[in-house]
Amino acid sequence: MTLFLVESLINFTLKRKGSVVMGNSSEFQKAVKLVIDTVSFDKDSTVQVFEATIRVLGSLLSAHIIITDTKQPFGDMTIKDYDNELLHMAHDLAVRLLPAFENTKTGIPYPRVNLKKGVPPDSNNETCTAGAGSLLVEFGILSRLLGDSTFEWVARRAVKALWNLRSNNTGLLGNVVNIQTGHWVGKQSGLGAGSDSFYEYLLKSYILFGEKEDLEMFNDAYRNIQNHLRRGREACNEGEGDPPLYVNVNMFTGQLMNTWIDSLQAFFPGLQVLIGDVEDAICLHAFYYAIWKRYGALPERYNWQLQAPDVPFYPLRPELVESTYLLYQCNRVPDERRYLLPLKSNYMRQIDRMVGLI
Repeated sequence: MTLFLVESLINFTLKRKGSVVMGNSSEFQKAVKLVIDTVSFDKDSTVQVFEATIRVLGSLLSAHIIITDTKQPFGDMTIKDYDNELLHMAHDLAVRLLPAFENTKTGIPYPRVNLKKGVPPDSNNETCTAGAGSLLVEFGILSRLLGDSTFEWVARRAVKALWNLRSNNTGLLGNVVNIQTGHWVGKQSGLGAGSDSFYEYLLKSYILFGEKEDLEMFNDAYRNIQNHLRRGREACNEGEGDPPLYVNVNMFTGQLMNTWIDSLQAFFPGLQVLIGDVEDAICLHAFYYAIWKRYGALPERYNWQLQAPDVPFYPLRPELVESTYLLYQCNRVPDERRYLLPLKSNYMRQIDRMVGLI
């Protein structure tokens, strides 16, 4: 219930140019009051550090910024007599998450923490790269709002610790690591579950904070992804061979590990838009959209060799939606062709063939 209440804060403010999607200031104000009056983190409850950060902490910080923004871009979302309560709640939650970063030999946080008691005595020493390395946006924003570097510092330490564990041969990271030994338990390197948001947060942290080391890490990671994960022809929209596809490989050798992709990978075209690699973003987006057209949604896991889902359910993930939105907003895609996307008909036939539409 707490998670639903806090996440709902942002849903009442969504707006696009020219028209309000929700933009419901009265419901937003009610939700803020309800959260302030009823939500407490002083509970004997064990939570995932990653999920609590991106969903709860992120929502509290976003709502606080929306309320206090002097420009009020979503309409009048100010709250009468608001006294930074959401920021104080975000601070309280983050302090309760900090024990996850203590007593780890690598600086990589434990995956779970009890909000009252700290790290459970039987806590797992293994965590995924995305979960441990995707905390910097929220922790960094909190540090800068409070003027307290502690939160950003621990999040950055975790990112650097993971980065320093990358393969000397390929430059790739695995997807599951032991936080005490630094040993890679999961050696799969890909763009999906366990890895996805690590790369996303490197770039978005640079966009937010302007720290050059974040961009340097991202650029290095992006080159390694292109060198070892990308399959298919060099030019996405023309030439001989198959259209491009990003696969899962062994982090140390670059050898193919399996023949499936998952729906989380659909975030990557949006990331390519943000760095200006728009043509590749358009082509990769078309691949995921073709799968969507075939099934009416993105299967959680799709086997590109068998042209069939390995895991057929769809848990309403937002990654393809975000990539679509970023492509739509991209100035390098002419206004009159937004979302229609300038793909050659031959390319679309190849994509449809890849996913079994024809």
